[in-house]
Amino acid sequence: MPVNLQAPDPASLLPVAGVQIGVAMAGVRKANRRDLVLFKLAPGTTVAGVFTKNRFCAAPVQLCRQHLQQGQDIRALIINTGNANAGTGADGLARAQQTCDAVAALVGAQAQQVLPFSTGVIMETLPVERIVAGLPAALAALTEAGWADAASGIMTTDTLPKAASRQLQIGGRTVTVTGISKGAGMIRPNMATMLGFMATDAVIEPALLQTLVQEAADQSFNRITIDGDTSTNDSFILMATQQAGHAAITSLQSAEGRALSDAVVAVAQQLAQAIVRDGEGATKFITVQVQGGRDDAECRLAAYAIAHSPLVKTAFFASDPNLGRILAAVGYAGIHDLDQGLIDLHLDDVHVVTRGGRHTGYSEAEGQRVMKQSEITVRVNLHRGSREATVWTCDLSHDYVSINADYRS
Repeated sequence: MPVNLQAPDPASLLPVAGVQIGVAMAGVRKANRRDLVLFKLAPGTTVAGVFTKNRFCAAPVQLCRQHLQQGQDIRALIINTGNANAGTGADGLARAQQTCDAVAALVGAQAQQVLPFSTGVIMETLPVERIVAGLPAALAALTEAGWADAASGIMTTDTLPKAASRQLQIGGRTVTVTGISKGAGMIRPNMATMLGFMATDAVIEPALLQTLVQEAADQSFNRITIDGDTSTNDSFILMATQQAGHAAITSLQSAEGRALSDAVVAVAQQLAQAIVRDGEGATKFITVQVQGGRDDAECRLAAYAIAHSPLVKTAFFASDPNLGRILAAVGYAGIHDLDQGLIDLHLDDVHVVTRGGRHTGYSEAEGQRVMKQSEITVRVNLHRGSREATVWTCDLSHDYVSINADYRS
């Protein structure tokens, strides 16, 4: 069961002017499930994205990068679930291209103006004929109110759809930010994560959008981990339709730019945390804060060492306050001149370690009290500087093994 997560109310997902979404059943892997999502974008929409740094990236990731680098006016996105089209070589690229060709013909665009995305099983041939056959139904279903259906249509091992919306005022006009994401396993984004799609009607200088999507990813999807695996298909896309009617944002450092950035980051963080809450087999949502680092990089090293450790994660699943595992993870994180005699560790409000040793007031009963909670904060202070970093993760349960052992059955 997801950790304190509910399916979004469709009425809370606000339409974004210039974005239409259609969802269909194409039978990509299983019959009678929504597995094909089409985004149709109004002319003039600016699109930017960040993608997996896994060198064995999927065919659609390769095509997306090419189409965005060509500076095309992107007019459509097409997403299929059930098949990742990764590890499929030249044939996979050809099939992803066929998908773009078919979408372009239907929406009146060029193939280079289409971005393809796939998620699902790796190293299986993409059934492009099923996708092409399902496109007319997706086209017929286009609506500005399609966000909830789209959130369901991109799921794989997710148990709940993930979506969020925000509105803000810029220049006296209402600006909307709405997004969806999917992911529950194979989550250790190294750029963004899983699949994530966000749109806004804000008017923003096109050259700023790539910076904005990267900053949003770095503060959200690049701060989560479920199992430490970086997917072959991770993609996070930000679309700006330019239709809100306010004066264009020309700097992200302006008051208007900061307001938009805050809203985009807030939605991205909500989507990213929803992925962790719905992690495969997860029973606990864990916030790992590392403070007192010399730079952000070493804080992230320590935070991810804790968040990735199977020993730490299984201890949380068992509510076992075997907290020396956390110290061990910090020690092997890669901070070569770390002074263990300076380290403090808190578990929520419980002071566990001071100056590298057990705090005199700490009791295992207090540690176990916190460990039994469904939401827990681990706070480590390195006492080396003023920088800090936060990572969100979950525990590691028997169900995680079962889900992934049976993934293809």
